[in-house]
Amino acid sequence: MLVAITREVSPSITRCELTHLQRQPIDLERARMQHLGYESALAKLGCRVEKLPVEPDLPDSVFVEDTAVVFNETALITRPGAASRRPETHGVALALLAYRELAFIEEPGTVDGGDVLCAGKKVYIGISQRTNLAGIEQVRAALKPFGYTVHGVQVKGCLHLKSAVTPVGPDTLLINRRWVERGIFKPLQVLDVDPLESHGANALWFGGKVMYSPAFPRTAKRLEKRGIGLELVDLSELAKAEGALTCCSLIFKQ
Repeated sequence: MLVAITREVSPSITRCELTHLQRQPIDLERARMQHLGYESALAKLGCRVEKLPVEPDLPDSVFVEDTAVVFNETALITRPGAASRRPETHGVALALLAYRELAFIEEPGTVDGGDVLCAGKKVYIGISQRTNLAGIEQVRAALKPFGYTVHGVQVKGCLHLKSAVTPVGPDTLLINRRWVERGIFKPLQVLDVDPLESHGANALWFGGKVMYSPAFPRTAKRLEKRGIGLELVDLSELAKAEGALTCCSLIFKQ
């Protein structure tokens, strides 16, 4: 059984953190309806959705991925790079206690879950504006007893590593090479986003299918030509808050 932890869109999302985008009006009700559609897609693809209570005073709290990274052996509770987001971890930690033993990233380390990409026993972590080297070292120490290797990856031009590269199969990555170097991911295969769709590298792969945004039709065609089945889910309102498909859930085996 796969579990997907989500959290309802906060009414304060219009005060979200922004790093690479200009602030735009966000239609709260439309964002909530799109998020409900996202949760429905998670259930359709085989997840039991566990929805956490709304956090009215935490604008970015819908983006639960940044608060934790869940492995088979443990769950790492992060210390987000944006100070305003650190209170988000409390509720997520309480939820994960039912499933895993917890480890915590501590000061001076910072880690956003959106910077962490797992490929088997290899863990790639983006060195970004939200995740620092001290945080990466703490992840390395926490995972070493379980046989994982951790690799720091320089990220440029985008918020998180998963803005630039995500899995779309057991040995294939979807990548924007302008934002991250391809070489560190060898021998995994890569599929490039369409040059006109810089933000198209974020996809959510699980259950034998890929959840993908209809905002990137050119890249979607590339995925389909490779025989990758797509479940299209529109999160265009949350994209205005620098959110994407991977950001809005924590998916793991129960």
